[in-house]
This record gives sequence, structure tokens and C-alpha cells, in this order.
Amino acid sequence: MKYGVFIQTNHKQITGAIVAEHALRRYSRHNELFDVTIMDTRDYPYFAAREGQSYLRDGVKRVWLNEDLQSFTPTRFMPPELMGYEGRAVVIDPDVFAAVDIWELLSRDMQGKAVMARMRSGPKGYIDKMVASSVMLLDCSKLTHWKVEQQFNAMFDSAWDYQPWIGLKTEDPETIGFLENEWNDFDKLSLETKMLHTTRRKTQPWKTGLPTDWRPAEKFRAFPPIGWLMRARRHVFGEYGLLGNYKVHPDKHQELFFFGLLKECVEQGKISEDFLRNEMRQNHVRHDAFEVLARTPDLPPPDRHPLSGMQAKAA
Repeated sequence: MKYGVFIQTNHKQITGAIVAEHALRRYSRHNELFDVTIMDTRDYPYFAAREGQSYLRDGVKRVWLNEDLQSFTPTRFMPPELMGYEGRAVVIDPDVFAAVDIWELLSRDMQGKAVMARMRSGPKGYIDKMVASSVMLLDCSKLTHWKVEQQFNAMFDSAWDYQPWIGLKTEDPETIGFLENEWNDFDKLSLETKMLHTTRRKTQPWKTGLPTDWRPAEKFRAFPPIGWLMRARRHVFGEYGLLGNYKVHPDKHQELFFFGLLKECVEQGKISEDFLRNEMRQNHVRHDAFEVLARTPDLPPPDRHPLSGMQAKAA
């Protein structure tokens, strides 16, 4: 059987994607059994072809911007096609960082399911029953109906809605199984965390202080007036108007984990200093990244969880 891990990204999140690949390789004892592929939207021309066009998102017309922080999200449905609809795949966002051996997930019993993932948190999960497709285990042979370019283009004809697609509402519920939350731990790093997802975009550790470059939702089931205000803000002040800057991550351990991984990438030549400086100039990486790296302690060895002993170092 073929096995692959796929990391979604665009040009704005490429640093995170490279660090995510490093984490996968760092913590695995089975690296010879699977490939890792970074899926960059720049490699798929149909994304650029739709720049500035209106598409359907949660029943609301939005403008497709490849400059948006999360313009990569449709690529999460590409692995089955890239695998020739054979074998197993794990797909992750570029802000998901393994803390254990990914082989444990790749090789688990899927009990006949086509997709395994966790539920979303908040109203999207509890009210809308949407699945968090940001980390998925896939049986590619059962997903031959995933045709990303075709489905992506259908959003612009109002024949396909982004939100139910991303939340797996377009899938037969019987084909979906559920992972433990630790495989997609939302902004929580504990000794039980298997993959950390820094999903609160406002506090991603490598973005602190930069201008906000992601667009908030405009539909809130729990309190619709928030959505009305968000739409009014966009119409009056522009896509990113009044959104402010990225904030300091509230959990020092998560910052230490990310920068510990980034430090190793620089030391091992996976990310050059010139590359990092260029990312800083483009406002993709915080401008004090080298100062943060200089004060970041080494991570524990790969046979230990990254949080082990970190409390003392953070103090």
C-alpha cells in the first residue's frame, strides 16, 4: 500500500509548511514508509485563474483572493487524486505540527471509513455539525468523487458552496469516522497532544505584530448580528480594514515548540537565513524572528514529547 502525508500551503504560509514537514520527519521512526508532499497553490493554475471573482461561501458571495492567508484550503481534497486514488493519505494544514510519530495515524484501522477527522469546535461543530477537515486520514480508494479543480470551479457558478465542502457536509456521514482530538489539538499543547494545530490565526507564533491578512467569517449561527457587522466592515473599510495586527500567542510553550522546530530547520539548511529574511520583508514572518530564534532553547530529543521539560525552560 502507498502512504503519503500532504501539507497544504500558499505563498504566505510556506514557512509554516516547511516547519510542519520537518516536524513530521523529526518525530517519525518510519520515514522510509511514507512520502511527504507540500501542495502549494502556486503550482495549480486554476487558483490564479479565479483571482478577484465571486464565489459562494456559506450562502454569501465573497471575492476569491489568492493573497488571503487561507487560500490554500481547497487543496486539502487533492491527495486522493495525487495518489491515483490508491493507498492511505494524511492531509494537514501548514499550521499543524506533529509531536509524535505520524505512522501511528497513517497505519491505524479505519474500520471501513473513507475519511477520519475530528469535529470542529464552537458553533460550527455543535450547531452546524461540521467536521474539521484541517487534519484528515483518507482511504484514497473510497474518494474517487473528489475532483478538486472541478469542484473549486463550481463555487464560482454558485453550484458548490465552500463552507459545506470544507466541513465535509457534502460527504455521506456513514463514510466518516472520528479521530481523537489530540490528532488535531486546537491551540492546545499538552503531553497528550499528538499534533498541535495553531488554528487561532490571530495568535500564530510566527506572525506576531504583522498586519492581519485573513478574512473573518461573515455568518454566525449563534448570534447573526456579528455577521452583519463583519459584512458592513468589509464593504466600508475593505477586506482587511479594522482587523488590526497579529497578537502574541498566549501559550509560551507553543511559541517555544514552533521556534524550536524553526531553529532546527535553519541549522539543518531546510530554511536559509536569506529565505527567512525575504519572508519577513513580505510580512509572512514576524520581523523579530531572528531575535526569537536566538533565545529559543533546543527541543528535547525526538524520543521525548516536545513539552517534556519545556515548563522549566519557559520559566
